[in-house]
Amino acid sequence: MTPPARGPAAGLSGTRAWIVTDGKAGDENQCVGIAETLGLDYELRRIPANGVLGWTAPWGPIDPRQGPHRSRGALSGTAPDILIASGRRAVPYLRAMRRATGGRTFTAFLKDPRTGHDSADFIWVPDYDDLRGPNVFTTLTAPHLVTAARIAAARAAPDPRLAGLGKPRAAVLIGGNSRHLNYRKADMGRLLDDLRKLSASGCRLMVTVSRRTPDPLREAVRALVAETGGFLWDGTGENPYVAMLALADAIVVTSDSANMVSEAVSTGAPVLLFDLPRTYIRHRRMFAGLAIAGALRPFAGRLEALSYKPIDATPRIAAALAESFAAHRAAPAGTGPREDTRTPWPTPTPSS
Repeated sequence: MTPPARGPAAGLSGTRAWIVTDGKAGDENQCVGIAETLGLDYELRRIPANGVLGWTAPWGPIDPRQGPHRSRGALSGTAPDILIASGRRAVPYLRAMRRATGGRTFTAFLKDPRTGHDSADFIWVPDYDDLRGPNVFTTLTAPHLVTAARIAAARAAPDPRLAGLGKPRAAVLIGGNSRHLNYRKADMGRLLDDLRKLSASGCRLMVTVSRRTPDPLREAVRALVAETGGFLWDGTGENPYVAMLALADAIVVTSDSANMVSEAVSTGAPVLLFDLPRTYIRHRRMFAGLAIAGALRPFAGRLEALSYKPIDATPRIAAALAESFAAHRAAPAGTGPREDTRTPWPTPTPSS
C-alpha cells in the first residue's frame, strides 16, 4: 500500500519497505505512522505471535519457515530497502534480514529491542527509556496515525454519529488490563463517578473502549452513555476514533496507554489523565513532561482550560529515520553500524 506522504520528512516515495510485527495494534500502528509520513511503499509482514520461539525473543531464533529465501513466510520475497519493526518477537526477524542482505536493507526498530543499540541501523525510543547510542533517537511522545490532515478532514466533514451531540464534547479513551496493571473495582468505580460528574456538568461523552477493557467496566460505561445521551462505539460501523479526537473540546484518557496519550496531545485539545495507581513508572515520566508543556492535567470529573501547541513526534522521528537512511545509502560498503551477531541460541533445523 502507498498512502500519501505527510510532513517535512516526506520524500522517500517509491522506496520499498516492510513493516514487521506480530500484529499487535500498538506496535504496528507506530510503524505505519512512520511509513506513511515518509511516503514509503510498504507491506505489512506479520510474524507468528504464539509458539515456543516467541518465548525466546528477542534473543532466540526465528521460525525457520518464516525466514529469508523461503517461498512463503514473513521474510519471503525480494528484500526491501527499509525494514521497520517493533515488538520483541520482531527482533530476531530484523536480525535475520540484516544477515541475509549483508546489511544492505536499512533496519529501523521502534522502542527498545532489549538487545543493545547496535541491533538496528536506527532505533527510536521514548525519552523515558534508558537506551542511548549514536543511532538512537528519542522524543517525549510516540509515533502514531493521528495526523493533522486526518484531524482537519474529520472536522471538515463531521461524523454524523457525533455531530448531533451537544457541546461541550469530551472524547473518553478507555484502555484496560495489561502486564503492568489490572483495573480494580475501586478504579472502575472512581472512573465512572468522575465521568458521571463530567456528564452532569453538561458535557457529552464520546467513548471508545479497548479489547483489554474489563467487561464490568465496559457494561457500566455502556449504561452511563445510554443514560446521559452520549455515544459509545460498540465496534460496529466505521471506527470513529479520529472523529472523536477531532470534535472533542477535551480528551479524557486512562493512564495505562502511553500511545493513546500521545495521540490525544497531537490534537491541541486539553488532555485529562485518569490516573491508575499502578501506572508504569516510566510512563509517569512522559506524563510529567506533558504536564510541564501545559498539555495535560489530572482528570477530576470536570473540564480544564489548557492551551498548548499540538505535540506530535511522528514527523520528527520520520525525519531522523530518513536522514539515517540517506547516510546508510551514501556510506561505502562495510562502513555502516556493526551488525549485531550476538545470538546464544542455535538455529533449529526445519522439521520435515
